[in-house]
Amino acid sequence: MDFTEAYSDRCSAVGLAAREGNVKMLRRLIKQGYSLDVPDNRGWVPIHEAAAHNSSECLRLLLGAAPSDDYINSKTFEGMCALHLSARHGSLESVRVLLEAGADPNEVTTEATTALFLAVENGHADVVKFLLQHGANVKGPHSWSAWNSLHQASFQGCTEIMKILLEKGASKECKDDFGITPLFVAAQYGKLESLRLLVSHGADVNCQAKDRATPLLIAAQEGHTECVELLLSKGADPNRYCNEDNWQLPIHAAAEMGHKKILELLIPITDRICDKGRGKVSPVYSAVYGGNKECLEMLLKEGYSPDAQECLNFDCRSPMCMVFQKEIFSVSENALNFILEFTNWKRLPPAVEQDLSDYKEKFTWTPKSHFAFIPSLSHLCRLEIRSILTSERLRSDRFIRELPLPACLQDYLLYLDVLRVNAIPEAEDYLGQKEEGDPSTSHSSAEDAERGDACKAGVR
Repeated sequence: MDFTEAYSDRCSAVGLAAREGNVKMLRRLIKQGYSLDVPDNRGWVPIHEAAAHNSSECLRLLLGAAPSDDYINSKTFEGMCALHLSARHGSLESVRVLLEAGADPNEVTTEATTALFLAVENGHADVVKFLLQHGANVKGPHSWSAWNSLHQASFQGCTEIMKILLEKGASKECKDDFGITPLFVAAQYGKLESLRLLVSHGADVNCQAKDRATPLLIAAQEGHTECVELLLSKGADPNRYCNEDNWQLPIHAAAEMGHKKILELLIPITDRICDKGRGKVSPVYSAVYGGNKECLEMLLKEGYSPDAQECLNFDCRSPMCMVFQKEIFSVSENALNFILEFTNWKRLPPAVEQDLSDYKEKFTWTPKSHFAFIPSLSHLCRLEIRSILTSERLRSDRFIRELPLPACLQDYLLYLDVLRVNAIPEAEDYLGQKEEGDPSTSHSSAEDAERGDACKAGVR
């Protein structure tokens, strides 16, 4: 059954008179004893028709002749009473008549929606003000998801109604079932004036939803540049961890979604620990994942590394690895060229060379000639440090493990990166076993790696 459309042949004579606001006809029908509670196909009885069409005189007649005390609370199949319909349609005079007759201003529909919420949703500021003056609850949830009237007004960008609600005590920090505040809503949907109003009333710009997302993250994700600028100017933190499942900052959202102007705002103020920090995710991954060439180029030119940390979230050893997961991700030729342009590889690892060869054959792509770079500064430093230590000290990997250096630098001096790039299985376990064995034999892995450095692939 269609609850939204009224069938004219199913409407009672009394209902039709109320719908048309025909007071004279309605008075005659009531006098003749016609029923006042015959529903149509939507469950509407005459009081609903009068309320929805602002027939306040018809409402008075119907309430005066009501067949029961509960007639004023009669509900449609959607759980709406006359007050809900009057509020939704902006029928101020009908709202007045119903409240004077004892209608409950906080009555809810089957979806837990109040008359106040319906008035806000449809932009009826005068009805909103009147309901609040007559006992409507401004603080409680007004819909099934605990999304309340201030959330809705913020979503619609209706600052006039927002001001009325705030003046009557609506909480600017109220959260729905997902932990979302009205300010978050304004940021998500790019409602700049709503955002400005809430900020001026002291709303928390660093509030977080249940999944830890912040208004800044969501504004960056949706590309609302002016909202991002406003949030940053009011103290929004670009380095606040913003995802329950994966490590993420606003800069990642901007890079992935291709919002270049927002990325320009975030790069100078985002902590570079995300670039290569262990357990973090470089925004270079996000730009590659989103296939956004301009954002990728900007990040690399600003110093973000193409040799980012392993990314367990995407099961990738590097951004280049992500590019080649073409079964999962859309491969961008521009992404390949830009990553190659900013790498310090002396020679590409064999596995990458093979992938490039296959890709060239399949998609007729010609990579730029980035394969003849000089060794990176980090690799030259490694060679210098090992030469200072002398081969005598390097007989055992244990000596390097005892140096007062971070584990990642010890790994680098032991050429673990070379072992990994060349797909030597369980490289770290292999070295660990050597350390526990005879010192005279445990040196072999590192020395072999150094002797073969000239022909090793993927030296960084």
